[in-house]
Amino acid sequence: MFPKLSFRHLLLGVFLLIAVLLSATSVHALLTLDRLAAHSREAGQHAIALTENAQRLAERSVAMERSARQFLVLDDPAFRQRYAEAWRDAQAALAAVAAGLPGAPPQTFADWNQRSEAAWTVLQSPRGRRANRQQALNQALSQALSGLPAISQALEDEVKREVERRNQLLLDELDQRRGVLTGQVAAAIAVAALLAVGFGAWVSRPLKQIEQAIHRLGENRYGDAIAVEGPNDLRRLGQQLNWLRQRLSDLEADKSRFLRHISHELKTPLAALVEGVALLEDQLLGALTPQQREIAAILRQNTASLQNQIEDLLRYNAANFDAQHLLRAPCEPAALLHEVIANQQLQLQARALVARVDGAPRALPMDHDKMAIALGNLLSNAVRFSPQGGTVRFALDEHQGLLRIDCIDQGPGVAEEDAERVFEPFYQGERQPPGARRGNGIGLSIVREYVQAHGGSLQLLPSQAGAHFRIELPYDH
Repeated sequence: MFPKLSFRHLLLGVFLLIAVLLSATSVHALLTLDRLAAHSREAGQHAIALTENAQRLAERSVAMERSARQFLVLDDPAFRQRYAEAWRDAQAALAAVAAGLPGAPPQTFADWNQRSEAAWTVLQSPRGRRANRQQALNQALSQALSGLPAISQALEDEVKREVERRNQLLLDELDQRRGVLTGQVAAAIAVAALLAVGFGAWVSRPLKQIEQAIHRLGENRYGDAIAVEGPNDLRRLGQQLNWLRQRLSDLEADKSRFLRHISHELKTPLAALVEGVALLEDQLLGALTPQQREIAAILRQNTASLQNQIEDLLRYNAANFDAQHLLRAPCEPAALLHEVIANQQLQLQARALVARVDGAPRALPMDHDKMAIALGNLLSNAVRFSPQGGTVRFALDEHQGLLRIDCIDQGPGVAEEDAERVFEPFYQGERQPPGARRGNGIGLSIVREYVQAHGGSLQLLPSQAGAHFRIELPYDH
């Protein structure tokens, strides 16, 4: 089916079909949502304005009544002025409520205006008459203002009904539009899903072949040729993967030959250097001056360092190869750790260190020798950085189907800038133990190689003091 077309062309075509279909539906939905949003904003703003004006009318009415009564009692013109100011605010709020409630009875607004004007007339009575007719004025004022709270409450109720009416209209429109959009979206999704499933089913086979080929390359299986069927560019990708397979096979063979040769070519002359330096230090060829003995000691130290570096390099490359070939068998984690600690007992005694194992989880299928190497490197790293007389603690635990092995020392810990790179091969952190030879930075890399080969993970956890490494191995791997 379309063998001469590329995957990109086919993908572009299907994408355009789906995009046009979904875009049309999306544009219609956006326009509908814009209209509904505009109606919703309008209704919300109207409701807020009505509610605020109704509340302001009620508050100003109360303020008018309080100022009027204070004026009659204290005869202070300032209270009459307060009444006038509250009256103006209330009239503005009343006009806004009347504009927002076209269906409200006009008599309600006229009644409010009449009562407020009557109260104002009482407040403007001459001083002499008000002094002689105090009781009559109080009664007239009470009669004028007594109905204002009821009118304000009636208007608030009318506002609530108006808001509910507008909300119901908006909900009805929303339900109607939602039904239309639901049908359109469902149809668009169904057609798009059919197109996507059909295209995905057609290209899944070559993609599966590519995935399998990459998986074989990742497992260093270079013997099987790679062939991919399908669109033109995927077939070309298969040819490139096959070329890569051949190149990786050649490189793997070259690397193996290089390691075999370097093991002999480097160790043989290095052994001669070590032997020669030993003869010089033993003074078999004559007595040495103090300066010559110092030079011989420097030569011995550097040849030993070079020998260790070569052995570490060979060890790391061997670990990369051995990690792909595990011999699993049930193994007791606690017993394995005690064995590792026993093998390094001399190093622990030399530093007056104590290694402790806490916990005894159940057995786990693992490669005994490779995990012993991993745990040994972890312990060596802790011993190297621990202070004299310190403690290295291994905590064993089971958590959600995982075996946890925590290694915690009392050293300086890992610097924050080194935390992200501490597991990289040949990376050396800044916090090195004083007076010690700088390592090659492969110990933790080997630990990670073997742990990942078992399907587990190695982490550096935050710690206030010392370094805290955690190994997690699955029980059901």
